Amino acid sequence: MAKADAVGGATPVFAGVRRHRGPDLACLPATPLYCGPMLDPVYIRKNPDLVRRKLARRHTPAPLEEVENFDRQRRQLLQETEQLKHRRNRNNQAITALKKAGQDASGKIAEMKDLSLRIKQLDEELRSCEEELRSLQLALPNLPDDSVPVGADASENVEIRTHGQKPDFDFQPSAHWDLGTGLGILDLERAAKIAGARFSLYTGAGALLERALINFMLDVHTREHGYLEVLPPFMANSTSMTGTGQLPKFSGDLFKLEETDYWLVPTAEVPVTNIYARETLQAAQLPIRLTAYTPCFRSEAGAHGKDTRGLIRQHQFNKVELVNFTRPEDSYAELENLTRSAEEILRRLQIHYRVVTLCTGDLGFSAAKTYDLEVWLPGQQAYREISSCSNFLDFQARRANIRFRRERGAKPEFVHTLNGSGLAVGRTWVALLENHQQPDGSVVIPSALRPYLNGLEEMVPGQPGLG
Repeated sequence: MAKADAVGGATPVFAGVRRHRGPDLACLPATPLYCGPMLDPVYIRKNPDLVRRKLARRHTPAPLEEVENFDRQRRQLLQETEQLKHRRNRNNQAITALKKAGQDASGKIAEMKDLSLRIKQLDEELRSCEEELRSLQLALPNLPDDSVPVGADASENVEIRTHGQKPDFDFQPSAHWDLGTGLGILDLERAAKIAGARFSLYTGAGALLERALINFMLDVHTREHGYLEVLPPFMANSTSMTGTGQLPKFSGDLFKLEETDYWLVPTAEVPVTNIYARETLQAAQLPIRLTAYTPCFRSEAGAHGKDTRGLIRQHQFNKVELVNFTRPEDSYAELENLTRSAEEILRRLQIHYRVVTLCTGDLGFSAAKTYDLEVWLPGQQAYREISSCSNFLDFQARRANIRFRRERGAKPEFVHTLNGSGLAVGRTWVALLENHQQPDGSVVIPSALRPYLNGLEEMVPGQPGLG
């Protein structure tokens, strides 16, 4: 995996923190606490050709054949082991009977020793096979939903709707890094001095704007969209990271605290989804809709040369996340609801955006279907993703072992999980500045946000502080 770009040779540094380079299984706990593979092994066995076709649509390697081979080997070893254990039990009974009858049991005892030795060998083979199978299963991505457009990469994503119009300026619009510097609210040079490349320092109205956006988003989602706010830990252990699919595949994108099992969260999706890890919920509790603000930490591995200026790709940024748990039959309706909740923030901030469906080749590892919300940035003359809203089906629930029971005595089933940014705060900060800029470098504050900024209607150069 490529190293994250570091402008001017700067390297992201945290005290006691290192960027983990992987992927490998060494980062996982020796005894996993999650349930198992992301894809149902029984489904793979019954539908091998269908699974193969769906994985091929992703245009990325997936070790399906190896999974099938080790799965067969595992079942054969299990069958042979169980047969030998059954023979051992019968031998044990025969030995007891022979001894009671005062007869010679030495032949059976010798056979018992041979059986025990063979069982021990098979147990070791089985353990090794299961470890290899687990490693391979963790590398299988989710299966794309049939409604996902087939394509090789982002160029084949499909726009499904837009809101508003691109702002029509009678002047050359500036990029956010120039606007922020001119307003005295953004200082990237000092941020680089403090930590390195891909960090930001907000001052005065810039810092207040970031905080205002967080509070505005949380208020809309909790007061109007039915979400419960939570404030989770900003670190997570390997079990939690594995439960949501960040480990082991994406270990190179993460920061890990040295000599601990703590990882800095790349998104609130990790701690919030794992709130219910290894629990069985009741159907009446569903859907559960949670929202959380957290800082997010990413190494941006593989982002060499991309978005090196400004706030688009940062090692640390703020985000408000939406995480939903639902019954399987409701998850796609819930995806539409979650996406509309994220869109509402942009509508109220009067920012033009579009919604695209990611094609199979651009789909995230854990997702079955994803909508991206992309805002128009006039200073860069480009659309930029500001939220990805995804349905994971039971992909994460299988690993984190999150189930629900429809009624008393019913067999537990896996929930479906979904999440999306509601929104990425830094990118919203960027979009607000670039879309509401004025010819003199000032920025008009949308009316919905003014109560969160002490009534401020406009940010003007030379007046960074708001008292």
